[in-house]
Amino acid sequence: MAADNRFVTEKSTVGAWLAHSGGAQVLHEFAEKAGLSQDSLRMLRKIPVNRLLSSQLPDGALEQMVKRANGGEIPAHDAATDTGWQERITPSRFDGKTAVITGAGSGIGRAVACRIAREGGRVVAVDISEEGLKGLQQQHPDAEICPVAADIAAAEGVEAIVSAAEGRVDALGNVAGLSDDFSALHELSDEVLHRVFEVNVFGLMKLTRAVLPLMMEAGSGTVVNVASEAAMRGSSSGVAYTASKSAVLGVTRSMAYMYEPFGIRVNTLAPGGTVTGMRPVVDDESYGPGRIRSFQTDTPVALPEEPAASITFLLSDDSVNVTGALLTADGGQSVY
Repeated sequence: MAADNRFVTEKSTVGAWLAHSGGAQVLHEFAEKAGLSQDSLRMLRKIPVNRLLSSQLPDGALEQMVKRANGGEIPAHDAATDTGWQERITPSRFDGKTAVITGAGSGIGRAVACRIAREGGRVVAVDISEEGLKGLQQQHPDAEICPVAADIAAAEGVEAIVSAAEGRVDALGNVAGLSDDFSALHELSDEVLHRVFEVNVFGLMKLTRAVLPLMMEAGSGTVVNVASEAAMRGSSSGVAYTASKSAVLGVTRSMAYMYEPFGIRVNTLAPGGTVTGMRPVVDDESYGPGRIRSFQTDTPVALPEEPAASITFLLSDDSVNVTGALLTADGGQSVY
């Protein structure tokens, strides 16, 4: 059913608000006060307004924005008129399965962990942030979630993760990642190079190496290595991050070949711009993100749940006979 554009609600997307006369005026006023550019609003056009603004506004402020946008009225909410993508849970898809998900404290990793937990799986949720893992548990108090605060690049961290799995891992989602400072090669410091590769490549490989014997013994398993559009384009990030995510593709291809005889499937998901907690190492607009801004404004960023839907598909039995694949989830940005 098409969305009713006679009114907008807090669950309407930024794009729907911009296409609505009253909504556009209210949203532009907010953007001006918040220092958001028109390009930024265009990039955020797929994001529901409540997801974008609720944490930035005092209680009742969003309701007043909706009221102003609709000429003084607050329309009754009807799910059929919501704009944007809606997550659809597949009940029992992960019943009886144990999934290890890294980066589960925020962003895409948290969305993957949430979805698998709601679909019946036991989740070993891994993140370096204890606070993020506590938030995940509070979000799903009745789910079977085992939090492990660990650094996947450290031997003791890998040991703690495998111990928490209690001898069984059906699915491994290598989602944890670290951005760089957008530096070109001649500007790259050893500190940034080493830390980015420690997490994005070496940590991924060390944890996967530790989990594989469990899958080999079971004769089955699925692994999803999260790369990035940066693995396919030179204009998405700095050289360290770009090289690290390109390495992830190589790891996937080798694993898919080597472990197919053991019934283990290995795939890569390459997301594009996503609303996550990952930030560049530097905030200098001219030095870092400003270098790639012109390449980003035409493609909307996604909610974490969107690439998470693709990752959970690849981790589930629904992706039977899919291995060695690179699935892009970037809104088409990689074809530019």
